[in-house]
Amino acid sequence: MATECFPDSLIDEDPLKALEELSKALQGDSNNAECFCQRAYAHILLKNYSCAADDAKKAQQLKPNLPLAFMRTGIAEYHLNHYESAHAAFTQGHQLDGSDKSFEIWIKRCEEMLSEETQNSSINRQTPAVPPVKYDWYQTESQVIVTVMAKNVPKDGVCVSFMEKELSAVIRLASGEDYKLHLQLLHPIIPQQSTFKILTTKVEMKMKKTDAIRWEKLEGEGQECNIKHFDPNQYPSSSHYTRKWDKMAMDISEEEKSEKLEGDAALNKLFQQIYSDGSDEVKRAMNKSFMESGGTVLSTNWKDVGKRKVEASPPDDVEVKKY
Repeated sequence: MATECFPDSLIDEDPLKALEELSKALQGDSNNAECFCQRAYAHILLKNYSCAADDAKKAQQLKPNLPLAFMRTGIAEYHLNHYESAHAAFTQGHQLDGSDKSFEIWIKRCEEMLSEETQNSSINRQTPAVPPVKYDWYQTESQVIVTVMAKNVPKDGVCVSFMEKELSAVIRLASGEDYKLHLQLLHPIIPQQSTFKILTTKVEMKMKKTDAIRWEKLEGEGQECNIKHFDPNQYPSSSHYTRKWDKMAMDISEEEKSEKLEGDAALNKLFQQIYSDGSDEVKRAMNKSFMESGGTVLSTNWKDVGKRKVEASPPDDVEVKKY
């Protein structure tokens, strides 16, 4: 789909529909600079400025002499409050097309905003550095999941693009900055069946595998001779070593046993341990005494409670009521 097939007027009428159509076109032709440029315009109308900047810069890379790509980059960066980057984009675009006076208008706006920022910076306190954002990945038989560890991301602050062997994401952090992730995937995925989810502590991107094979790594060039079929008995992980999961489960169980509790929690844990380790007679005694006494007596002596009815024995300040 060329730009003339999807002019600005059609995007103005329905930017959301235009966005969907342009995304489909780019799946078939990922080197079409005009399509990236027009999709950037749709993102601008929908106020998805991070995605707009990403697409416009891609158009610049594919076609460095396209003035419109620099215009769309500048507008997106301006709305992201990145006035210096916007100024640079408008200046480059103006050099390519000096007849377009709108470049001069935008350059002047950027210079005004940069001047205000300079004045304000002298009175603003220095803010602490934002900790680096990390991402991790793991896989199941049918999916590859990439997780970006970013807290409190706004619901409209994520733009993800799934392509056959490529994942691109722009995430607006709580600090107002943008985190960008671009991955060249090891194996193909199915973009139409890939999704993302924004959670309180992270952003999760699930990519549908084309084949149930085990990915040895997330990025790179996959070789047929190295492809391994997915083993459901092996826990999927991005780690470079194999864990002994049975041993870890035993270790966790031992940690739970040695955990120090207080008050009612400690007492309940003691009763559970006695019941778990006890013989059949101990278990029968505990069940019978507890049920017959309405929960006021717990005995482990089957020879005692097995031949009589266990009467309720509440604390002195508690009255037993029969229903």
